[in-house]
Amino acid sequence: MSDTLDAKMIAAHEAGDKPALVRLYSQAADEANDVDASCFYLTHAYIFALDSGAPETDALHARLVAQGREA
Repeated sequence: MSDTLDAKMIAAHEAGDKPALVRLYSQAADEANDVDASCFYLTHAYIFALDSGAPETDALHARLVAQGREA
């Protein structure tokens, strides 16, 4: 994960910006170097999506299931 992405995630956490957290954790999952790291970020994106009722919730869940991770 880039320093810029990390800084954006920290700022979104500090601001309580759940839509941004969904987007940023999804981006981190896309940029991760291995499946475990990707699923770690996907899980966070999914949790924030669930918590905020984001439209990405089903797609994030499907990505986790496709990786053999039941969420």
